[in-house]
Amino acid sequence: MDTLIRTARTTGALYLALAITGMIGFLLIRPRIFDADDPGSTLANLLAHESLARTGVLLEMGVVVTQVLVALWFYRLFRSVDDLAASAIAVLGMVNAVAILGSAAMLASALEVATGPGVGGDQASTVALLYVVSEQFWGVGNVFFGLWLIPMGLAVLRSGWMPALLGRVLVVGGVGYVLSAVVIYAAPDTGALADALVVPATVGELWMLGHLLVRGVRPRGGSDTGSVGPVGLEPTTSGLKVRRSTN
Repeated sequence: MDTLIRTARTTGALYLALAITGMIGFLLIRPRIFDADDPGSTLANLLAHESLARTGVLLEMGVVVTQVLVALWFYRLFRSVDDLAASAIAVLGMVNAVAILGSAAMLASALEVATGPGVGGDQASTVALLYVVSEQFWGVGNVFFGLWLIPMGLAVLRSGWMPALLGRVLVVGGVGYVLSAVVIYAAPDTGALADALVVPATVGELWMLGHLLVRGVRPRGGSDTGSVGPVGLEPTTSGLKVRRSTN
């Protein structure tokens, strides 16, 4: 039981690190550098705040590292409950990391264009373009940011270790996140709708993060799916083994 709770809380700590690096880099630093309406302003901001821009690149690299680690720890946490769902969380989380790695490469390229010697062409336009491509990595990555929440929610429901409502919110949030990505590109003028669609995902992720950090997991009898019976833990020579009865 102690091993399982430690795994859950480590997962929560990694999830918190992912949230912090993502929020600081994307929501705080990027807007101070990138001006979508004025390439010249973006270049000027980048040159005037080079250290801040470099911090932004490092934070996106931090997002990549923490995303990989949290995906692996979610797999470790849920693999005894549902190996397919746990594997899906890990794989889709890795795709998230690859998308942000592409974004970080664009930001690093923008710095190189702005500050490096021998780069020809219109610097302002090139730097602005690289920032736009970076944002699009995040935009299309919304598909996988949503998809990884769906198996996460299913694993919560199958395990019975957390509130069933949390599992349902994660599934709904994952679907909403995917739909928001579709809306952004299919109907770009409906930004309010896209923002509304990601609200359940935000609620679910914050709830999951907080639950992992504060409570860890609490195995209890029964599950809401009907496919798995009471969940328990029994000691083995290698640690804890999940015991499930069939219905």
